[in-house]
Amino acid sequence: MAVPPAAPLALAPLVPAVGFAPELLLRAQDVRVAFFDVDGVLTDGSLYFSAEGETLKRFHTLDGHGLKLLQRAGITPAVVTGRDAPALRLRLAALGVVHARFGTEDKRPAAEEILAELGLGWHQAAAMGDDWPDLPLLRRAALACAPREAHAEVRAVAHHVAAAPAGGGAAREFCDLLLVASGRYADLLAAYGA
Repeated sequence: MAVPPAAPLALAPLVPAVGFAPELLLRAQDVRVAFFDVDGVLTDGSLYFSAEGETLKRFHTLDGHGLKLLQRAGITPAVVTGRDAPALRLRLAALGVVHARFGTEDKRPAAEEILAELGLGWHQAAAMGDDWPDLPLLRRAALACAPREAHAEVRAVAHHVAAAPAGGGAAREFCDLLLVASGRYADLLAAYGA
């Protein structure tokens, strides 16, 4: 006698577990571009060098998935960094990040070039940085965020300091905040609950 197949389990819908203060969500609701520093934001800030002098970087998959989710929500991730490395370019290409400026210590003009390319203004921008070179972006953006290890001057101007560490989820926390503010977080999450 054949055993009939078991009925599929009825899964309860996923309910978002993240939450942010209303004033942060208001600041972020019109954001269409998110600027990220690399060292100390997308990485833990440590610099590794091979015997040949190549810079090696460690990235976290949580942060990478956050950048992909931003793109799906219509928010452009952009990178403005003071360093350049083949590993960084490879990672950004894998994530589909096309707006990036490398090896620039004066980050404001680089960010403004990206804003012009996108036809956006600072009132539509968010930024995450960890040190003094990031201050010009953080002070102009509608929403400024910092990893918990950021320099004191950066934390002082940030509207939100991440609970997660740099290179270990801080950028994802920033992305989640933007996704919640955009109204897209719940539907993006629901797609993973099927």
